[in-house]
Amino acid sequence: MKKEELIRLNKFISHNSRFSRREADKLIEEGNVEINNKVVKDLSTKVAEDAVVKVNGRTVKVDKSRPSTVIVYNKQKGEIVSKKDPQGRTTIYDTLPSKYSHFLPIGRLDFASEGVLLLTDDVEIANALMHSNLERIYKLKIAGSITPQMEAAMQQGITLNDASKGAHKYSTITSMEFAPFNGYQIQKNGENFSTMKVSISEGKNRELRRFFGYFDTPVVDLKRIDYGGITLNNLPSGKTRFLERKEYQNLRTFIKDMKKEFASDDGKSY
Repeated sequence: MKKEELIRLNKFISHNSRFSRREADKLIEEGNVEINNKVVKDLSTKVAEDAVVKVNGRTVKVDKSRPSTVIVYNKQKGEIVSKKDPQGRTTIYDTLPSKYSHFLPIGRLDFASEGVLLLTDDVEIANALMHSNLERIYKLKIAGSITPQMEAAMQQGITLNDASKGAHKYSTITSMEFAPFNGYQIQKNGENFSTMKVSISEGKNRELRRFFGYFDTPVVDLKRIDYGGITLNNLPSGKTRFLERKEYQNLRTFIKDMKKEFASDDGKSY
């Protein structure tokens, strides 16, 4: 039997209101959030989509009548994938049209990265795709040459006790296990700079920057050009487009298959 899908309370509030996740966390901590008429202060609380959630005494409305939408955004360098940034940096929502202000990003691209970023107004789709093994293809430029040791790690995978090089300075994640890459194509292998395309099926925290950082070849440029078969398709930087019919069909098939796997896997969450 399929378990009811639960989502983090801050995500529920952020998705269905004008508040960012950080603002939602603050509201929860200050006792300004109720679930089914009970004040909740635990930031780890999860809720079902049909829960009655109130913020500052007002019910957060969930509109289930509209069809789900997924858009492609060509993220620019220098944008944070967040509704608001405490440091005042530009976020994707400063560039996106206001009609997409409630859309959830499917995964992340860091401040210095660019390219394909999917967003949706459906929490279930966002959760399914973020935790999927869909192929992600990137174009990379690294500061150094591609060595046999690096290629062996790309082909066989590698476990690092110290994967801090390339990580965000505030990250608490140190060790990391890297699965073998789906594939890679070396375009230029130079002493000072090298360029390549790589394909992976994971979306770990700054995974590629950590991987190449371990080999002392920091990533200079990173652009995601494909996410699960969805490409930029000549989309200009900072612009959005809707999925094409075939892309929507493939997405619906993928979600349907994931639901079947979920239902038959004895409650195993995706």
